[in-house]
Amino acid sequence: MSESSGSGQPAYQQTLDEILRLFSAHGDSQYGREVVTQREHALQCAALAEQAQAPPTLIAAALLHDIGHLLHNLPDDAPDEGIDDAHEELAGQWLRERFPASVSEPVRLHVAAKRFLCATDSDYHAQLSPPSQQSLQLQGGPMSTAEVMQFQSHPFSRDAIALRRWDDTAKIPGHPTPGVQHYAPIIVHVLEAS
Repeated sequence: MSESSGSGQPAYQQTLDEILRLFSAHGDSQYGREVVTQREHALQCAALAEQAQAPPTLIAAALLHDIGHLLHNLPDDAPDEGIDDAHEELAGQWLRERFPASVSEPVRLHVAAKRFLCATDSDYHAQLSPPSQQSLQLQGGPMSTAEVMQFQSHPFSRDAIALRRWDDTAKIPGHPTPGVQHYAPIIVHVLEAS
């Protein structure tokens, strides 16, 4: 990749440093009303993707899918106040400026994937944690038939659904995972290849 202006660092190194700073500054904040921190949730999600032998782009998406929560300044209890933080859009935009669509689009669509699964899988809603059920209402509830068809036609819908499933189960307090640095080579690989 080309060097970034003024710093002399490759652009991928700048992006990696930015990600590490965000996790360092905000990773210990609570993941909404869930029983894990933002960092624990991200690392569990990435570990699930890695265990599933997902491609590097989808492992990176799993690690970074909630980076929008690390970028905004809303309180952890924003959903309790009826506020949808639209973290998936914030994350999608931030990632689109740095990563290929194979990373940014599954992230941007992971909330839509929850709405899709609620509309198409009769058992799915009951498997959601209470905070995720609460945020679903703020995010538009289950999809309509037209929305389902539109979502299915998106080239990254399957990746978004896989990401969503990992997202839903990556909420185990104290669950051992590799640290953020473990994923640095994967992030660099994805950035260099894009």
